[in-house]
Amino acid sequence: MSGLILARYGEIGLKGKNRGFFEQKLVERMGDALADCGVEKIEREYGRIYVRVSGDVEKACRRLSRVFGLVAVSPASSADLDLDAIKAAAAAALAEARAEGHTTFKVDTRRPNKSFPLTSPQVNRFLGAHLLKTFPDLKVDVHNPDVKLEVELRERAYIYWRSLPGPGGLPLGVSGRAVLLLSGGIDSPVAGWMAMKRGIEIIPVYFHSFPFTSDRAKEKVIDLCRVLARYAGRIKLYVIHFTDIQKVLHQGGPDELQTILLRRMMMRIARRIAEREGAAALVTGESVGQVASQTLPSLAATGAVVDLPILRPLIALDKEEIIARAKSIGTFDISIRPYEDCCTVFVPRHPETHPDLGRVVRVEEGLVDQALIEAALERAEITEIESTEEGSWEA
Repeated sequence: MSGLILARYGEIGLKGKNRGFFEQKLVERMGDALADCGVEKIEREYGRIYVRVSGDVEKACRRLSRVFGLVAVSPASSADLDLDAIKAAAAAALAEARAEGHTTFKVDTRRPNKSFPLTSPQVNRFLGAHLLKTFPDLKVDVHNPDVKLEVELRERAYIYWRSLPGPGGLPLGVSGRAVLLLSGGIDSPVAGWMAMKRGIEIIPVYFHSFPFTSDRAKEKVIDLCRVLARYAGRIKLYVIHFTDIQKVLHQGGPDELQTILLRRMMMRIARRIAEREGAAALVTGESVGQVASQTLPSLAATGAVVDLPILRPLIALDKEEIIARAKSIGTFDISIRPYEDCCTVFVPRHPETHPDLGRVVRVEEGLVDQALIEAALERAEITEIESTEEGSWEA
């Protein structure tokens, strides 16, 4: 027997003439997420998408709850537009809730189909009376019910009481591609997730400085990509061996400029990867004033070396806000593992917070070796990372 899932989208509904394009991309992403869930049919209706699966409905709902563009998903039942049929379906749904120990309920009806002869308040009253008669041990609570039994009257009646929130935003890929500078820290995975929420497909690049940083630091980044891939399905990760470049910068550059020089080299390499991957922007986890390299003059000096837009989704967030988002998407516990990335190597004692761009460029004239950049790109490790399945139903 197949199960029915009702999926709801938000922002896409505000699109104009190209709304159909966004809906179609959303349906495609939903199909990708449900590839092994026994999808029988995915149908669009105004404001709703209906999915029928032959497999585990709760597993399918968890998968869909990570599809960008969806704001909520619910296992549902449907009935003919007949009051007796709707009563029977509502009673079956409330019986499930009752079996899980819920004791109060409320009926909430929406009637997009105005040809249905009863108004929404009338349906609420009829169903509420029927359910109280069927389950005399339950009570109605219109303010804070255990169960909100939702009824939608469309071309059929749809009844549901459980929902998982989705991430919202836009379907992945509708806004193009960008290269994410991914460290093992807290910020950059969150920046990547927020870019994906705006429909951007990300290609992460990690700069690895073995033996100054351990291979466990690289494994941490791979695990972060596995979490992000829950929302993307699959992620291509570039690992750049950065040790030789970092040694040259340390030996030949002023101590106070080390962080700026380091990040400008990262930008150059990320720009080359973007060209290779057809990406139109770079994404970083920078937030104004969080560290010395994230003052406005430092951000300007870092960004001046590339000709692509640099997207900084966290630019106005404080650390507590970023940590809260990291916890909600599942990256925080991985990010705080005690394995440091290359940005912690050769950290200057007194970093320059207001670098003079002209001086930075003059210093680089004797340091930036294109052969080193080419060698790093040739040695790049490229890995296709699959999603890890994790999560439980949370109504």
